[in-house]
Amino acid sequence: MFFLFTIFTDLNIGCMSDMVSNINSLRTKIPASVKLVVVSKTRSVDEIMNIYNCGERCFGENRVQELLDKKKKLPMDIEWHLIGHLQTNKAKSIIPFVSMIHSVDSFRLLETINSESVKAGKVTDCLLQVHIAEEETKFGFSAEELADANVSDLISKMSNVRVCGVMGMASFTSDTNQVRKEFRNLKLCFDALKKKLFAPKEYFREISMGMSGDFKTAIEEGSTMVRIGSLIFGERVKK
Repeated sequence: MFFLFTIFTDLNIGCMSDMVSNINSLRTKIPASVKLVVVSKTRSVDEIMNIYNCGERCFGENRVQELLDKKKKLPMDIEWHLIGHLQTNKAKSIIPFVSMIHSVDSFRLLETINSESVKAGKVTDCLLQVHIAEEETKFGFSAEELADANVSDLISKMSNVRVCGVMGMASFTSDTNQVRKEFRNLKLCFDALKKKLFAPKEYFREISMGMSGDFKTAIEEGSTMVRIGSLIFGERVKK
């Protein structure tokens, strides 16, 4: 029994050591102007603390309940980002503490976030998720929806949300040219919104795009935030 415990302990130490090497290597590949959001979905508290102890403070979660569970067990100074699809009926629980919501994919959701932010007495930073991929499963606004003349009025009525930019996910494909084209389209959408609605707003500056497999291309195409998990923690073990 002791022998088995020693083996498992050594394996755990080895995995944690790999994570430290991974995060240190990754930092050399991301410019200082680009924010790293460490994607911690499905990761244990111990794994997150390992990266926290390396100096990272910005972590992204996909599911509300998982985020709520982890928040109770982890340091208060973590900057939590919600990067997965958010249902309107679950917004209330995260509004008091979440630093940014990347995945605002409808005006109904934005209105709910605003309403709950009013109740919480805070302004919530948000990104508009734009559907740039070919897959139909991806959530998000179309570029045409955001170009609508009514968008300005809708956003201006929401006093307790601050739209800081856009977010998008490229197609899951090995075709780098396609991924680059999709990221470029997101940048064009950002530029159009900036010019039309947010020209005087310094806070409208974020383009959240790029994950473990495509972050280099995303940065080349103008990303200001990358969301990276498996390159840091290693590939997820399927249950």
